[in-house]
Amino acid sequence: MVRTARELLEDTTGKLAPDPHANRLLPLIARGAAQRSTLAALALEQRHVIAADRRAFLHLVERPDVDPQSAAFFAVLAEGEALAQGRLDVFAAACGVDEARVAAYEPLADCQAYPAYVAWLALNGSPADVVLALSGNFTTWGGYCAAIAEALRRHYGFGGEVCGFFDFFAAPAPELERKALAAVQAGLDAGRIGETEVLRYGRLLQSYEAKFWHALWELDQRTA
Repeated sequence: MVRTARELLEDTTGKLAPDPHANRLLPLIARGAAQRSTLAALALEQRHVIAADRRAFLHLVERPDVDPQSAAFFAVLAEGEALAQGRLDVFAAACGVDEARVAAYEPLADCQAYPAYVAWLALNGSPADVVLALSGNFTTWGGYCAAIAEALRRHYGFGGEVCGFFDFFAAPAPELERKALAAVQAGLDAGRIGETEVLRYGRLLQSYEAKFWHALWELDQRTA
């Protein structure tokens, strides 16, 4: 059966939906039980993730085998990461992160597994497949960010620009969705979508995403 890009994207997102209990840190933040030092660690880890992902997306834009539709999608992602960085700095400062703490912080390996795999995809994945796999994971990430933004306002006394990083990723992104659909459709039309590879990529992304949150949950428990 021939499917449209939207049908394939929705089907992929559904298949990649994580176990609702996979993120053990989110419930702590949602009820205000996570330590502020854990929020600071979240900001510090995200500094590395954002920088690495932006470079990976820029590499994908410039790959010689990338099609114009996929390149446009990755360009928007790279621009979004640049915008998110400034918002993240505001959140980090509110958590007590200064330049000395940034310089001294040692990233957790499990938190950095996700951007490491995104970099692998940037080098090895078919661009259209990477568009689809990443898009399937964004719904989960956006939901996490929405829950965290609400909790920061409700339980931690943060608001306004301090929550901007999470608000940014929680908000609908119609332009990004349009570009994702265009890229997926172009891949379908050219026979470049490998659904087996897409699901493999997506499941690994979800697994590394879970490791990110679990590592921070473990940190919270150790320092309680």
